[in-house]
Amino acid sequence: MKTTLLTLCCTSFLLAPGAHAADKHGHDHGPRHGGVVQEVGDIACELVVKADSVTLHVLEHDKPIATAGAKAEVTLHGGGGKTSVALVPAGENRLTAKGEFRTGVGARATAIVSLPGKADAKFNFRLK
Repeated sequence: MKTTLLTLCCTSFLLAPGAHAADKHGHDHGPRHGGVVQEVGDIACELVVKADSVTLHVLEHDKPIATAGAKAEVTLHGGGGKTSVALVPAGENRLTAKGEFRTGVGARATAIVSLPGKADAKFNFRLK
């Protein structure tokens, strides 16, 4: 009886970290807008690049964070060149830029995001 109880306790202890990691700490890190998601600290950004726009959706602890007063610069590497664009607030948790953007297979992007009251964060994306 004692051996069974000890085995059960040890097994529970060993499985607990795996269960916690599989839970992803309660965050949904999947894309919500068809883009690519990266996380730095408590801030998650989803980058959506289209032929006519670049949009960055910003979340903190899986909740939309206000982007009023925020700014971001995205540098796209792909399509045979490099393009940098400044993004401006465009809604509750979005920063966006309009224009013509080319990306190709294996394109990458870097975003430097400045949110009021928070340290600047650098996000690296590999676009699909």
